[in-house]
Amino acid sequence: MFHFLAFATLLAATAAWFDWRTGHIPNRLTLLGLTVAILGHFVHGTVTVGLGAGVEQAALAIGGALGCALVPLFMHWKGAMGGGDVKLFAALGAALHPLAGIEAETYAFVAAMLLAPAKLAWEGTLLRTLASTVTLVVNPLRKKAQRRPLPKEMVTWFRLGPAVFLGTATTLVIHLFSVRSVP
Repeated sequence: MFHFLAFATLLAATAAWFDWRTGHIPNRLTLLGLTVAILGHFVHGTVTVGLGAGVEQAALAIGGALGCALVPLFMHWKGAMGGGDVKLFAALGAALHPLAGIEAETYAFVAAMLLAPAKLAWEGTLLRTLASTVTLVVNPLRKKAQRRPLPKEMVTWFRLGPAVFLGTATTLVIHLFSVRSVP
């Protein structure tokens, strides 16, 4: 499992670099990562145990891709996440299988929850963004005539790639120490 964790961390680091520099995660990177993960699990399972295990491992990789893409896909549909992030989570799910993939995804969202307010505070927009958040939450409770428009300058875009890398790296470190601590 370590080599797939290392691969996923390298994939997430590369995606984070692209996201940080350009604001986009290339399709070539995520689709190549997805393909390598599925084929890698198939080959690894086939070589170590047999063809049946290879098929099972590839099926788990596909299940991990689908499972890890569900929440990000919904967020993308609602306009809260970019498509590159969705494809990156799918590729990581394929590399890590469902449980470790969802673990990495959870750590990524926790990292984003910590990084986003820090970024907004650094930019001096934290309080205005919090006020916009309150408006977003309260508006549906108001009558249509009383709803306040959300100013476009209050909407901010957060590059999730670095948080995904932190979440994946955290998963790698936790799994490294949990394997080594077992007698």
